[in-house]
Formats: sequence, C-alpha cells, structure tokens
Amino acid sequence: MKKTILIVLILILSQSVFSQSEKYPIFKACDTTNLSEQDCFKNQVKEAVISEFKTPEIVKKDQFKGNFNIVFLVTKEGHFNVVYVNTPYKEIKEEVVRVFKTLPAIKPAQYNNHAIEMQFVFPLAIPLNTTSEENIVETKTNTPTILKKEISIQNKPKKTLYPEHRSELNIPFTHTEYNKYDYYLNQANNSHTSVKPYIYSEVDKTVDLDAFKDQYYEYKSSWFGRKLLNEHMAFVKGKDYWFTIDPGIDVQTGNDNNGPKTYNNTRSIHINGAIGKNLSFSTSFYESQGRFADYVNRYAESIRPDGGNPAIIPGRGIAKDFKGNAYDYPVAEAYISYSPTKHFNFQFGRGKNFIGDGYRSLFLSDVASPYPYFKVTTTFWKIKYTNFLMWMQDVRPELTVDGAYKQKFMAMHYLDWNVTNKLNLGFFETVIWDDTNNRGLDVNYLNPLIFYNSIEFSTGSRAGNTLLGASLKYKFKNIVLYSQFLLDDFRVSEMTKNNGWWGNKNGIQIGVKYFDAFNIKNLFLQAEYNRIRPYTYSHDELNYNFGHNNQPLAHLWGANFKEIIGIANYSIDRIFANAKIVVGKKGFDFNNGTDTYSYGGNVFADNDNRVSDYGNEIGQGNKATIFIGDFQTGYLINPATNLKLFVNFTYRNFDINQSTDAFEKSNSTWISIGLKTDVFNWYFDF
Repeated sequence: MKKTILIVLILILSQSVFSQSEKYPIFKACDTTNLSEQDCFKNQVKEAVISEFKTPEIVKKDQFKGNFNIVFLVTKEGHFNVVYVNTPYKEIKEEVVRVFKTLPAIKPAQYNNHAIEMQFVFPLAIPLNTTSEENIVETKTNTPTILKKEISIQNKPKKTLYPEHRSELNIPFTHTEYNKYDYYLNQANNSHTSVKPYIYSEVDKTVDLDAFKDQYYEYKSSWFGRKLLNEHMAFVKGKDYWFTIDPGIDVQTGNDNNGPKTYNNTRSIHINGAIGKNLSFSTSFYESQGRFADYVNRYAESIRPDGGNPAIIPGRGIAKDFKGNAYDYPVAEAYISYSPTKHFNFQFGRGKNFIGDGYRSLFLSDVASPYPYFKVTTTFWKIKYTNFLMWMQDVRPELTVDGAYKQKFMAMHYLDWNVTNKLNLGFFETVIWDDTNNRGLDVNYLNPLIFYNSIEFSTGSRAGNTLLGASLKYKFKNIVLYSQFLLDDFRVSEMTKNNGWWGNKNGIQIGVKYFDAFNIKNLFLQAEYNRIRPYTYSHDELNYNFGHNNQPLAHLWGANFKEIIGIANYSIDRIFANAKIVVGKKGFDFNNGTDTYSYGGNVFADNDNRVSDYGNEIGQGNKATIFIGDFQTGYLINPATNLKLFVNFTYRNFDINQSTDAFEKSNSTWISIGLKTDVFNWYFDF
C-alpha cells in the first residue's frame, strides 16, 4: 500500500512539475481570454483552419466523407509547418499546406523558459463542420509521425489493402525502401536494424505501415485503376487465413557504349499468405531473359559453373544460353515463417539474408545467389539473437563430381544488443564445413549458444573455417554512425610487427547515414568506407571459402581492396531519385599463364598459392582503380507491389594494369529505361 501511494504521489508531482515547465504556443488573442493556454491555442488553430480551408473540387465530385490527420509543428520561431497529411488526395495536402501558410507567427512553446519546437495532430473531418469535436493533440517531436493510427478514410475498401502488415512475412529488402523504415526505427528506443530482411509484424509495432503506404493512395473507382495504382492483384481472405497473388515484371531496354543493346525481360509470380496469426508463407518464381552491359556479361561468364552453362547472373543464379548472345536465368524463392510467441520466429526457406547497417556488409550480404536456410530469431529485453543454418555449393569443375556440385554447410549467429537508447553493439561468428569424412550436418554446430571457434578446433585442425566480427552503431537525432570489424585470421606477434603477414586477414567498415538531411524531408544521405586485406574470406581447403555459386557472400568485391561510397535518395509523393558514387582500388590476380599466384583478391583462390608470406598490402597484384556513378529516377506506380517506372544512368571507369577474362580496362556508359516490380537489390557496382 505504501508503495502504491508513493508511486501515485510521484506521478502527481512529476505531472505538476511538467505542467509548470512546459508552456503551449500562444496566439495574441489568447492574452485576453479566460481559457487555458492549451484550449485557446487549439480553438484558434481550429477556427483559423476551418474558416480558410476550401474543399477541393475533386473531393466534392467524389462525394468524399471521412477524417484525415494533419501533423504540424510550431517551430522555435513561432511559425507553423505542416509535417504530414494522411489523405489519398494530393489536392487536400496542397490545400492544407496553403492554409497553414496563412497562419500568423505566434509566441512559440517554451520549456524551462526556453523556446522549443512542439508537434501536434489535428484530425479534420470532411465535410467541414465548425461544431465538430475534433481535438488537436500534442505529440512528441522525436516520435515519428508515421506512427499515428487515427485515420479513417471512408472511400477506401473496408478490408485492409495490405494484410501482410500484420503477418510474419519478410519485408522485401531493397536499400532505398529500408532507408525509409530505418528513419523511424532508429528513433525508437529498442529497435534492431542490423539483420535483414525485417518481419512486417515487428516493424509495424513501431511504424504504421498502413499509413506509410496510404500517403501514396489515389482513389480510383474502377477495378483496373485500383489494381494498377493501389492494390494487390488478387486478395482472398477467410476466417483464419488470407493470401495475395501478384504478377511481377522487370522489363527494360537500354544501351551500352561497349556492346549491343541491353535488355531484361522478367515475368514473375508472387504468392504471400498466412494461416492463423502466427504462420505465414511466401513463394516467388522468376522467369528471365536478358543481356546486360558488357562488363556485367564478362563477369557473369567468368564465374560460369561447371557443366556447360555459359554464365551465372550475379545475385540471381545459373543461366543458360538464350539466342546466342543473351541469358535465360530462372530463379525460385520461398519460405515459411512461424512465430509461436512474441520472443521467437522460425523461418525455413530459400532466399537471402543481410547483416549490417551499411550498403555493403562484411558479415553476410545479399550479393550472391539465393540459398536454402533455416533461421531462428530470439528477441527479449534489449537483445535480438539470430541463428542461421545455411546450405551452400561450389560449382567449380575441380570440385564437381559426376555433374553434382560440391555442397558445404554454414552455421552463423549474430547477437544484437541495444546497450542504451543510442548505442548498439553486435557480435558475429560463423563456421563453414563440408562432408569430409562423412561428417554431414555436424550436430556440434546446431547448438545455438556455442562458440564455433572452439568446436572447429576440437573437431580437427582442417575441419572447418571460422570468422569473427563485431559491429557498432550510435544514433543521434537524424544521424546514425555505424561500423563493422571482421576477423578471419590473425597472429598477435605478426600484427604488432606491421610487416604485411598474409595471415592477418581482416576487414573494416565505417559509415554514416543522415535522414531528412539539412531539414529537407525525405532527403537521405549516406557515406561509407570499406577496407579488406588480401586473402580475407579465402582458405587453403577449396570448399571452405566464404562464397557460394562462385560469388562472395560478404562484400561484392571479395578482398584486397578499399572503397568509398556516397549515396543520396530523395522522394516526393510517388516520384523518386537515387544517386550513388563508388570510388575504389582493388588488386586482382594476373592469370596470364606466367604469373598464376593468388594476390588475395579472389576469395575462391587457394591460400597456399599466395605470392608472398610478408609484405602483403591492399591493392597488390593486378591493380585496378574503379569509379562508378549511378543515377536513377522514376515514378512509384503501385505501393502495394512496389511497381516502378524508372530511367537509370550508369557510368563506370575501370582502369586495370592488365586485362583479364573477367575484367578489362574500359569506360562504360549504360543507359536503361524500364518497368519493374522492385523487390530485391541488383548490384552492378563492381
């Protein structure tokens, strides 16, 4: 009882102190009224807005009736700024902005006698009614406005347009889309952003995903208009199940100055659904034919598999010949996701994963082809702990037996810890092994809590390959600093000598993200530096490298390089623009018949074939300097499926000492235009 009384007294006291310290913005008219500051401010805003607001003609024509929320700020200088208007009508948004510009400058809110910024939500009903009960509510300015769930739009379908938002499905991972989510997630106190893809239901706890897409909603009365611009193609819902079916495309044509015209023709089908609240499923199939820029085609053919197929399309899969000068590359992905409680999620499927907050990852990236995986995610307190079990393959002829590719296993765990509301630490470990001595799926590595490095040592000195890593993230208001450090192998005595010993294999990443940069809404900026020493990720056992399908599993460039990346994204309504610059230096092997040594850049090369034990440095060997500039702009046609119309321009300068089968000295200009369902990342920046 005493504790209860004490808590009540503390709450009353804290409320009293807060009310004395914080003061609402004040209109001049409020100086001579008997109303409280809060009531007078709200009445003044409401009367001014309703008297000035002119209902747009299209809204009258559609006979729209409903509520929408206006999120606005009163700045430290006393000016009104509209932050967000949740309505499908751009005409209403424009009218709201115009109306708030007519409001006078007022005395700003204060806290402890200092001017502060204060944010409010104003629910407004159409038709307008001066006697309505709308109430302006203060919100915290450090709370993302997309969190608000107080919107009712009568002309929208009664059933949700986006059933996946409350499911255990993964949000399709593209960097540009995730940067939008991360703005809100990084402002939450206990969110985790390192392991991707995110699960819809987890993100929806912090971000109102319906409102996130409702901002693009365009009311259409016709079936075709709704399906094209707003909805899933098919949506079936029963008492305890639902599923959606969507066709997808990636149809584009372009020109590369170093080769014939480029094109891609992808047709896909995407089926997503749920049975009950805890079990979700997804399957996608892509049928594609295409020809890319010459430098992409050369690389794709250089990593071709054993067996006669001409190429592996980077990030997609094995391709067969199509009409003598193009590729046919089918891809299938699917998974089941089950969350028995709020603490656990289990996934089994074929797809990709990503660990990190950067554009690149030194731990696990999505640059390689899809692979089978089993993933367990455990979330409690300030911890998110993810365990992976993955099945990879090596498709090189020296490891292929009777037409069957060599298989290998990979176990991985990543612990993500929010030390404080601003500081996050991550700890990474992985082990790679194969079926040597009929080991198969070694049960030692199925233990989710065990240290792989010790087990790998105890099962034999040649029984596997382990890698360790750590990450750090620090959050400011709109700025996030992040980093990764990877350790493949080292010897302390050699590290202190600084003599370039080949076995000191490590990598580092440092980056920064700036959301709503320079107070420009939806402007995102990012800068990143990556540096990986020679021979990192490789091994002297050919199947123990950190790769899959002749592609690296971490950084796209493999090892023996350093690079700087700059990224800018901007969007307004459905229009978007993305720019990227990559500058780097990398050392390749010569492979010219006379010099067959490994210089440490190819993760699939044998460590024992190294050029030297000492004196190894980044960029050694067949040195190349690389500059890539990429710009894309377009229009979001359907937010439910992420269907986009786009134009892309890529400039690539690749200056290498001696051309190889995969890479030659070249200047490339690649322009393309197309229509695509944007649900995965393409990486052409190598």
